[in-house]
Amino acid sequence: MLEITNLTKTAVDKKLLTGVAKVVFKGENVGKEKEVSVVFVNSNKIKEWNKKFRGADKPTDVLSFEGEERFLGTIVICPAEVRKNASSFAKAPKDKKEINSSFKKELAFVFIHGILHLLGYEHESNKGKAEKMRNREKYYLSQI
Repeated sequence: MLEITNLTKTAVDKKLLTGVAKVVFKGENVGKEKEVSVVFVNSNKIKEWNKKFRGADKPTDVLSFEGEERFLGTIVICPAEVRKNASSFAKAPKDKKEINSSFKKELAFVFIHGILHLLGYEHESNKGKAEKMRNREKYYLSQI
């Protein structure tokens, strides 16, 4: 179901990621035979890939690359960017916080985001699709 490759020095909570994948797969009616690969990389590598594949010359927290059939795809996560996001949420006014600002919670959020992209959700083409994706993210985050 889940293959994890960690190319960083940040410890990865495999139990958390496996639990997140199970919750989202069940909620989205994805069969247990489906597989996802997660790769953790540093800021320089994700910046390079973000520029190459999305045309954005900056680091990001998560990228998703779709696969085929049984293999849903690869989710690339940058722990350093996830940590920055968690810190910025912690400093935001209480009414602006959408999620818990802990690193683990933020990691769960970006992983959910990546899985939903692999399942066809998107947020860049219109507000309706963005709202639908955001609602699914919030729902799954509340289940963890």
